[in-house]
Amino acid sequence: MTTKKKKIKVLIADDQTLFREGIKDVLTGEKWIEVVGEAADGIEAVALAKKLKPDVVLMDIKLPKLDGIAATRKIREAAPEVNVLMLSSFEDEAHVLDAVQAGANGYLSKMLPAAELVNSIKTFTTEGLMIPQQLMGKLLHGLRRMGEGSMPTQATLTKTEIKVMDLLGKGLSNKELAKALDCSVKTVKNHLNSAFHKLGVSSRTEAVVKAIEKGLISSEATQFAEEDEE
Repeated sequence: MTTKKKKIKVLIADDQTLFREGIKDVLTGEKWIEVVGEAADGIEAVALAKKLKPDVVLMDIKLPKLDGIAATRKIREAAPEVNVLMLSSFEDEAHVLDAVQAGANGYLSKMLPAAELVNSIKTFTTEGLMIPQQLMGKLLHGLRRMGEGSMPTQATLTKTEIKVMDLLGKGLSNKELAKALDCSVKTVKNHLNSAFHKLGVSSRTEAVVKAIEKGLISSEATQFAEEDEE
């Protein structure tokens, strides 16, 4: 007897009705995605995220009543298991940095073709991160400017966990991490879970960002590979 694969539950938060319905039509066509709700403003997005507990919230930044950044922060505080993926027309350094610092797990452009959006959600739900290379560069630049002149925070991670964070920042998947560390994928996941707990984060993106902020790893060679994790 085959086990029915669990669908990815998605909540769409955007004040533009046509755009919101268009995204819903695209996602509804995928058998592995279930659109569980729609929100037209930030307050509604927070309320529905708490009530429906979706796997992913597609969040616009410029929302009425409560902007997407503030809504993301409230969602991550009230329901940390809910992932937030920013879907915005703004691609500048300030917006990307604000979104990640608020707890967003990813950041995508509204200009993405429908097929790329679907593939990005799939990668996002398996990897736990989704920030295109060009936007990651802006994020890291912002973090470097924030950290200029500050002393690195004392490391709370083990040497192995720091190495894992460094390799994670270079875009390695769990399988590649296991090969680099000469251990099993299960051991890699244990290291990641331990590091996440110590850093107070819940995703790979947040972990690397926090490790850079703490001065545990360098941002100079950091990049993210967009790969599916089996």
